[in-house]
Amino acid sequence: MDLFVEKYRPNNLEDFVGDNTVRAKIQEYLDTGTLQNLLLFGPAGTGKTSLAKLIVDQLNADHLYINASDERGIDTIRDKIVPFASSIGFNGLKIVILDEADYLTPQAQATLRNTIETFSGSCRFIFTCNYLDRIISPLQSRCMAFGITPPSKKEVGQHVLKICESEGINFTKEDLGQIIITHYPDLRKILNTIQGSIKKGELVLDSKSLKNTEFENKIIQCLKNKTNLRDIRQIIADSGATQFESLFRTLYDNVEEYTTNIGDAIITIAQYQYEYTFVVDKEICIAAMLNKLLKL
Repeated sequence: MDLFVEKYRPNNLEDFVGDNTVRAKIQEYLDTGTLQNLLLFGPAGTGKTSLAKLIVDQLNADHLYINASDERGIDTIRDKIVPFASSIGFNGLKIVILDEADYLTPQAQATLRNTIETFSGSCRFIFTCNYLDRIISPLQSRCMAFGITPPSKKEVGQHVLKICESEGINFTKEDLGQIIITHYPDLRKILNTIQGSIKKGELVLDSKSLKNTEFENKIIQCLKNKTNLRDIRQIIADSGATQFESLFRTLYDNVEEYTTNIGDAIITIAQYQYEYTFVVDKEICIAAMLNKLLKL
């Protein structure tokens, strides 16, 4: 069975579930056949990669796709990007998609500045990232940046409803609603959860796929009440969470609720947010940060 996230990846802008303003500007690029270097940023699962691939398909351009979370060093630029950008294209403009570009090392990003300018006559770059502030300013200035705003819950609901009906899945709107509420705005996670919950053509919710998403607020309360770290780790385990990018922002936005040492807390959050990008076990990094915040 094909993955829903790939099977229902949009092939044209009409099928793209997202920001109308961005869609209109991208349509202008497609109509004129011209393209600037683009920087697409926003929350996970909101269509950045889909939009990048859609542009490539619609322009019928030769392209190179690189996931920067796997290949983020200068070697990737020297061994893959430069040879592609300098080669002769068969369909005019060539496009390099650098997915999850916020994982690129600062040195690699700095090297890309010259690469973009050197091959500006024949090659365009599309960067996607979750965190705009992890992209160096000189690279941002060479791109047209678009913030990809998540579609509304209603739009997501209409989209997944069509998919379920197309797949002939028996479901209740209550169950679909519960999945959307739990994983919104991550449309990719919503579709994966739906597909993983199908049993004999029927949507059967599994409590493990709908773990409590309010664990971030619970952690704030635990920090406020100086709860021991063991209980906080249990909350994280019970939530079923494996990615914690949004937790950093929650801790920052609510810092005054759980400590008077605001400056030290912000420095701690910033330190571990940086380290989080490079560690293998994300949960250990989060536990270390929370332990330090508890001691402030």
